Amino acid sequence: MAATEKPAEKFRIALVQMAATPDPAQNLEHAMERVREAARSGAQVVCLPELFQTQYFCQREDPALFDLAEPIPGPTTNRLSALAKEAGIVLIASLFEKRTAGIYHNTAVIFDADGSILGLYRKMHIPDDPLYYEKYYFTPGDLGFRAFNTSVGRLGTLVCWDQWYPEGARLTALQGAAVLFYPTAIGWHPAEKQEFGVAQHDAWRTIQRAHAIANGVYVAVVNRVGFETGNVLGKSAPGQGLEFWGGSFLCDPFGKVIAEASHGEEEILIGEVDLRLMEEVRRHWPFLRDRRIDAYAPITNRLLD
Repeated sequence: MAATEKPAEKFRIALVQMAATPDPAQNLEHAMERVREAARSGAQVVCLPELFQTQYFCQREDPALFDLAEPIPGPTTNRLSALAKEAGIVLIASLFEKRTAGIYHNTAVIFDADGSILGLYRKMHIPDDPLYYEKYYFTPGDLGFRAFNTSVGRLGTLVCWDQWYPEGARLTALQGAAVLFYPTAIGWHPAEKQEFGVAQHDAWRTIQRAHAIANGVYVAVVNRVGFETGNVLGKSAPGQGLEFWGGSFLCDPFGKVIAEASHGEEEILIGEVDLRLMEEVRRHWPFLRDRRIDAYAPITNRLLD
């Protein structure tokens, strides 16, 4: 979007909730067809889930899996760039980036409607939990929190584990992002679901609605769905696997959920962003105005004694 061009007051976004097979090429083709379907349904911005090309491979630590990573630009971004141009949409895609030998990132790529790459966001917060061994694969992001001028307006994206941190949401919103996108891969451990599953999902949904409220922005979260054993390159991870809980959703600037997907099915979730509503909410709930920016310097400390 040119600096002098006014953003549209309304635009439609699509979240592609999808399952992954053990075949990366098949997953890419499936994702591209779902993006085309979303565009045919009137979406102007489409977001894919985190690391959509494969089953969630971080369920195990295996040096062979670094072969899945690609440079950016590279073969996959070339295809997605052509797709964004063909469909005339802004596209957000989470990829396993090979930056150089030994340096890999979990990276969201933002394509504009003309197919150009507007920029990258490299995942900043990297988890290390049972079946989520991401620190083994991903170098923490070094580009900071970012917002991008697109053909429909100013957007920001973070990735999955970032969604638990209000600091990332705030810093992206302060750069003028009207929508925070969170490509995601989160699910239940089978042994935990019965006891903790409802509370885990509720916490995940609540924290992201809180980002919308605190910042007066739309929040769009797109998760994968289905049971996975991390089957990549013909090998599964040890253990019981993960059941990805879907539940992709879009909420408005006061946290009202305006579109939400199921826990168990592939879906294309479409919702409308209305910048006039964003303005109205911020006028009546001026949290950004009333921030005490003179008092927040200690936030950069790990702990306060």
